[in-house]
Amino acid sequence: MSSTQRYTKVAVILHWLIALAIAGMFALGWYMTGLPKDGPKETQFDLFGWGIYTWQMDEPGSARTLYFNLHKSLGFTLLWLVIFRVFWRVSHTPPAMLSSYPTFERKLATAAHHFLYVLMVAMPLSGVLMTLYSKYGLKWFGLEVFGGLDNADLRDIFKDSHELFATILLAVIALHIVGALKHYFIDKDKTLSRMTLK
Repeated sequence: MSSTQRYTKVAVILHWLIALAIAGMFALGWYMTGLPKDGPKETQFDLFGWGIYTWQMDEPGSARTLYFNLHKSLGFTLLWLVIFRVFWRVSHTPPAMLSSYPTFERKLATAAHHFLYVLMVAMPLSGVLMTLYSKYGLKWFGLEVFGGLDNADLRDIFKDSHELFATILLAVIALHIVGALKHYFIDKDKTLSRMTLK
């Protein structure tokens, strides 16, 4: 397959890195919301109880506090990674769709990709704005980025938006995965191989 029919190596790496990051953020989000709000406060935590890494906190806090701060830090990082991906997409023309795609599939794929980019920006951005209007602000892996403005009404608006974007993003990702599997197992075309480093 010629290089003009493939995505650039940077685009491929960004695609899979962000995909893994989003999956991890969903998993972390579900995990942390299940933790008790009144858990014991400590300064050291065995991260996820895996016995691999001990997280040291500057001040005593609950496990819920630790994982919420981790989620915020990773989300802030993901936002900048997504912004770079958008820049790369705009500045590097992607390969044309395969000629075997029917018209409706071309339109659906185009709409889904554009929607994915919007959601990939909107979800972490809404999370950052929710953090901005909370009482706590954002500390990026312990480094203060901004303080909280403590506006409960705006915080709740962005909280609801964050959760809505997450739900829609899950649905669009599911559609994206189903489409990729269809091309691989049913159509048996080169769609999926264009997003690999081979």
